[in-house]
Amino acid sequence: MIFLELFITFFKIGLFGFGGGLAIISLIQNEVVSKHAWMTFSEFTDIVAVSQMTPGPIGINAATYVGYTAVVNSGLSATWGVAGSLLATFSTLLPSFILMLLVSRFLIKYTDHPAVRAVFSILRPLVIGLIASAALMLMNEENFGNPTKSTTQFVVSVILCAASFLAINKWKVNPIFVILVAGVIGGVFYGFFPI
Repeated sequence: MIFLELFITFFKIGLFGFGGGLAIISLIQNEVVSKHAWMTFSEFTDIVAVSQMTPGPIGINAATYVGYTAVVNSGLSATWGVAGSLLATFSTLLPSFILMLLVSRFLIKYTDHPAVRAVFSILRPLVIGLIASAALMLMNEENFGNPTKSTTQFVVSVILCAASFLAINKWKVNPIFVILVAGVIGGVFYGFFPI
């Protein structure tokens, strides 16, 4: 039953996931954490972090990891978990493949048509909203800490977030370098790498 639910869920996510990976993160979170309870929010946050660090589109990576985790959390073996990850990945990609086959000829012929332009002008703000939703979803206690419980952790998290944003957007520092530096600072702060 978990495999049928995975297929339907990720097919739906792939069908309505306009705007790429970051835009569908909130859709995935709603389905797998809130609706189906296949994993905890903390597990999902970890999956998003790993998905961002691994090569490839974040939405597809997240689907792969979620498929594995959902199947394993349902009580099946790791071998079935691999099948779940493949199914979730395939299900996410299938709607895009089908739609591109159907729409590609139409779009090539009518790219400059006012109706097509109107649809894309409506989709742009929607995509921005979905990406903003994903960013806001990740600004939670699991990622930043609680200012009333651990002020130091919260302050360090906010400083790392702001410094990373500035480094990437203002000073054009390579994101991989920013991830490595933030990881080392976090590791030192949490005692993984004692100074």
